[in-house]
Amino acid sequence: MWDNQGDDVEDPLSRWLSSQPQASAQPPARPRGGLRFAFYGRMSTVEHQDRVTSQHWQRDCATELIAGHGVIVAEYFDVGCSRRRGWQQRPQAAALLAALDDPDRGFDAIVVGEYERAFSANQLQHLAPVLEQHGVQLWLPETDGPVDHHDPTHQALIMMLGAQSKREVQRARFRVVTAMRAQAREQGRYLGGRPPYGYRLVDAGPHPNAAHARWGRRLRRLEPDSATAGHVRWMFTQRLAGRSLASIARALNDAGIPCPSGIDPDRNPHRSGDRWTLRTVAAILANPRYTGRQVWNRQPAHTDTNASHPDREPIRRNPTADWVISKQRVHAALVSEQDFVATQAVRSHRTADDGTTRNYLFTGLLRCGACGRKMESHWVNQRPGYRCRHGHTSAQRPTNHRHKIFYVREDNIIARLADHAGLASDAWRPRDLAAFLQRNKITIVCNQGNCTPTTGESAQVNPLYP
Repeated sequence: MWDNQGDDVEDPLSRWLSSQPQASAQPPARPRGGLRFAFYGRMSTVEHQDRVTSQHWQRDCATELIAGHGVIVAEYFDVGCSRRRGWQQRPQAAALLAALDDPDRGFDAIVVGEYERAFSANQLQHLAPVLEQHGVQLWLPETDGPVDHHDPTHQALIMMLGAQSKREVQRARFRVVTAMRAQAREQGRYLGGRPPYGYRLVDAGPHPNAAHARWGRRLRRLEPDSATAGHVRWMFTQRLAGRSLASIARALNDAGIPCPSGIDPDRNPHRSGDRWTLRTVAAILANPRYTGRQVWNRQPAHTDTNASHPDREPIRRNPTADWVISKQRVHAALVSEQDFVATQAVRSHRTADDGTTRNYLFTGLLRCGACGRKMESHWVNQRPGYRCRHGHTSAQRPTNHRHKIFYVREDNIIARLADHAGLASDAWRPRDLAAFLQRNKITIVCNQGNCTPTTGESAQVNPLYP
């Protein structure tokens, strides 16, 4: 089907098509009311969808809906956004909402090409009061025109569409997750993502799905990387010999060995790539893929990170019971399974000189009020305490420009929290207080003179500390 609408320059064929008699052509309908519409559309994935195609079919549906009622004068189209994300979390949708406050916004109504492209679950019900407040109509193909939020029929229809949209996502997710679980366990198939440090990706033959194979899709598998595999073996050997994570990281930095993000910066744009850290070494030593088994679902598909400082947020892991491990070895191992298990035992709780285990109530619950980093547990003056070294770790050599380390004792934290209006209670025992903070995801921001509970894990970061 030929479509020369929107072409600014007519080629000979287009001029010929335009000159042909249109026996069934109807005069264009005259807009009634002449509404100005803002079109909104969305597509989820860039890898599996074509933006031009998706954007055009959605706009065509919207144009057909408003034919004779007005024209589209503005366009907002989100790319790479799941429908589960609210409008405030989508760049173009958020821009459209911001435009509502502008009295000179230039449009009177919003039109979408399909409900599922714009909304999921009860998103539209939450958006309705905002649109009504600004006097902006919403046009949907499913309602064959503007949505009347006070019409019981439209209310029931919107609820049904929201439930159907949510169900579609859940059903597709269940099918995909179940299939990936079987592929990882039974076939040991590589299912994407960055290859672990020490490995590289190589061709593994045609795709087992005949249609995909005809399109040229091929499988990939992991193979030891000659430039980095030796460093992984060395780390496991050193750890089994009793060497600390900090000592291993410092040795790698002193030897000038590039860290994973330095080796592959394209896949790690959110990392600095300048040095090894304790967290990097610990992550490598805890990855069972180095035993030759394929492992899937170690990390949640959706994580909440500190957008301002993503490097300071720990990598979230699913419980080990949720990991999917292949039944057989599917690539060359860099460490034996026995040595890998023994390495994990080295990470058990360290005992004190008297044989007791040191316990810290507020591990993971404290943040430094000066730099925003999580404070680490530290035994000070024969009692539990916490400290912040403002980014300095044992994995790097000290410099002359280090900021003073901030220390706070655990008993002082308990005393300060006892005076806080939101937590003060004569019934609190220290362990119950820590459990309450953990259960309600309350973070304690510590400064020199006070400790302030905050919801969530993020604290304000003082720009004094880089």
